[in-house]
Amino acid sequence: MSHRIELVEVSPRDGLQNEPGFFPTPDKIELITRALVTGITRIEVASFVHPGRVPQMADAEAVVAALPKRDRQEVTYIGLVLNKRGALRAFETQVHELGAVISASDGFGTRNQGRTSDETLEDAIEIIRLAKEHGRSAQATISVAFGCPFDGEIAPARVADLARRVAAAGPREIAIADTIGVGVPTQVKAVMAAVKAAVPGLPIRAHFHDTRNTAIANAWAAVESGATTIDASIGGIGGCPFAPNATGNVASEDVQYMLQRSGVETGIRLDGLIETAKWLGVKMNRQLPGLVSRAGGFPK
Repeated sequence: MSHRIELVEVSPRDGLQNEPGFFPTPDKIELITRALVTGITRIEVASFVHPGRVPQMADAEAVVAALPKRDRQEVTYIGLVLNKRGALRAFETQVHELGAVISASDGFGTRNQGRTSDETLEDAIEIIRLAKEHGRSAQATISVAFGCPFDGEIAPARVADLARRVAAAGPREIAIADTIGVGVPTQVKAVMAAVKAAVPGLPIRAHFHDTRNTAIANAWAAVESGATTIDASIGGIGGCPFAPNATGNVASEDVQYMLQRSGVETGIRLDGLIETAKWLGVKMNRQLPGLVSRAGGFPK
């Protein structure tokens, strides 16, 4: 198990994409800026997708244009893209890294991306190639890696095969995502083992949703199994517009508390995450799912 884990903050993209109404552009910029102040150095800032499909991301270019200018050695701004059109939009902005998405199932791929599983793999390979040509880094996330709302069970061998095939394109890492929050720790360990065997030496990132209250346990199982990076969302906000009943991501402050108390370094300030989660709750006019932002850190 690593004694240092990288957290990728996903609240500005995966966190907000399922929110009703429209979260104002200045507030998105402030959310990202606040996250940077906590010590986060890798952050999903937007997705370059059709605004008709994900209205919350219609201001992607405006958000990225207003962000503090940062060298990629200091901070990595990530833009999610699903195809070549999205990649070309992202190249016109200051994002440092492109995130591609491969669906582990045909059912989710056709509803989320209008593509079969193998076609999403082809798209990801093209995105990685284009990113390299434009001097950007790229990574790939395998969605519904622990179960699909339409096709049911996903075999670890299927996830491993997709990882092996996309690894040939040279992404900086591969992520396994529990898009609908069905995974449990034993399953996380099985999928991690299969993927590590398929792509030895390639870093693995893990992405968990807390739909069934297993995300924090799954995040720890991933860390124990050798994941180098964990995705999390301030306040635990999030969800997927194309997955029924998919709720928020694991909360950044909850993950940070767990890692910090376990002696795992991240370089992130827990008090800053708690403060930002409270600010975000006020902006959203509701109590957010994250627990540590309500209870606070370890008692003084």
